Amino acid sequence: MQNRLEKAIALAGAAHTPAAGVAPSGWAVLLRRMGRFWRSAMSNRGARVGMVLVTVLVLVAFFAPWIAPYPPDEMGAGMSLLTPEMAYPFGTDEFGRDIFSRVIWGARLTIQVGVIAVGISLTVGTLTGLVAGYAGGWTERILMRLVDVVFSFTETLIALAAVAVLGPSLSNAMIAVGIAAIPFYARVAYSVTLVERNRAYFDAAYVQGAGHLRLIFLHLLPNIIPPLIVVATLGVSSAVLAAAGLSFLGLGAQPPSPEWGAMLSAGRDYFNQAPWIMIYPGVAIMITVLAFNLLGDGIREALDPRQTV
Repeated sequence: MQNRLEKAIALAGAAHTPAAGVAPSGWAVLLRRMGRFWRSAMSNRGARVGMVLVTVLVLVAFFAPWIAPYPPDEMGAGMSLLTPEMAYPFGTDEFGRDIFSRVIWGARLTIQVGVIAVGISLTVGTLTGLVAGYAGGWTERILMRLVDVVFSFTETLIALAAVAVLGPSLSNAMIAVGIAAIPFYARVAYSVTLVERNRAYFDAAYVQGAGHLRLIFLHLLPNIIPPLIVVATLGVSSAVLAAAGLSFLGLGAQPPSPEWGAMLSAGRDYFNQAPWIMIYPGVAIMITVLAFNLLGDGIREALDPRQTV
């Protein structure tokens, strides 16, 4: 410990010089690192494909009112159970609603599910792991044992329990999926915080007299964000699948919402007669999950310290 403090004091004395290797602002360093990581990630073919697919999904969701030829809930837009044709590229469902329009509008709900669910789990999980890793002692034991208790249940079971308490709806499904993933993000944040807390720059900031909030939010938080970005990117695909699964079971989005999981559920009774009702929402889910997985894998490789950036 004495050697570490001596080294930290030496670093603290030279902290205002570029050669010190101790950044004046963790966020400034993070921005520079993320620029290098992004360029490295985009050199990965899979990440480029994933980025293109995610961009297309976002654009489709944003411009859904102009792309979709019919309102998503308009009954009688065509005859019931029409096969795919020029006027109805994806066919129609049992109520004559245009499947193509419903899939397009469903992209909006998918983006919403991914952002909100991951936002809940990432925010709460990161703060929990960060505080536990920084504080240590009883705070660490209590917080991480609570995480372990929740972690002992599967995410599906937690989500089902949360929806059972909150009630079946898409908004409650997003909250439930977000709550279910909190332990995973907390574990990742906690592990990375323990590593960063033992680095020289942290000792230097501590010796300089930085307060708790400064140490946490200016030094630790920026340095644990990169691995959390990878987990969050991959977590979007898991959130989309989980929310679609809840909707398929009737615990998420409710009719006539054009959510892809709910569309799969509604079309299962007509699979032999009109398989396109299930095929196109299923393909949309598959492409979305693949896009975020490809993008997440590319970012993971860029953040791998064994890679040259």
